[in-house]
Amino acid sequence: MSTTPTTSTTSTTPTAALPSPEQPYVVDRDEGEHRHFLNHVATTKIDPGESGSLSAIEFVAPKGFGPPLHVHEDEDEMMVVLDGEIVFRSGGREQTGVSGSTVFLPRGVPHTFQVLSESARFTTVTASPKGAPRFGRFVAELGDDLAEPVAPDPVEIDPGAVAEAGARHGITILGPPPGPLAS
Repeated sequence: MSTTPTTSTTSTTPTAALPSPEQPYVVDRDEGEHRHFLNHVATTKIDPGESGSLSAIEFVAPKGFGPPLHVHEDEDEMMVVLDGEIVFRSGGREQTGVSGSTVFLPRGVPHTFQVLSESARFTTVTASPKGAPRFGRFVAELGDDLAEPVAPDPVEIDPGAVAEAGARHGITILGPPPGPLAS
């Protein structure tokens, strides 16, 4: 006797709010909640809400982009490089990830990265043993909603505002973003 699962999987649309993290769902490429975040596109794929255990956000960033040196107080971070080449600096090590690479950045260890290719697409997954991860809230606070995953023109970034928002979400900014890439 076979049984049919009763839980359905939902697919989202680019402008739809994400489903509840208590039910399975599928988010296709270019779907999710899009934001212009620190001059690149961030698309939330999994929002943990108040009780979920992980978040997933896909980023598309231009050559040279890199966040300031920072540390997540209570979130482990995993990044999967989907397209492009990115150099990661963490724990005194520098390693390059290319399409298909998976990177682990443990909580409490300062890190940064920088896009080396013309652009890069990567997914960041965060998880916390102390409740729902807060990285997605940080992205939502600093990001401007977009209807489509297309980056508008760059804007000036206020480092003080980034540091203040980070502090509210368990992220301590320790230094500036990586410098310009050599031509």
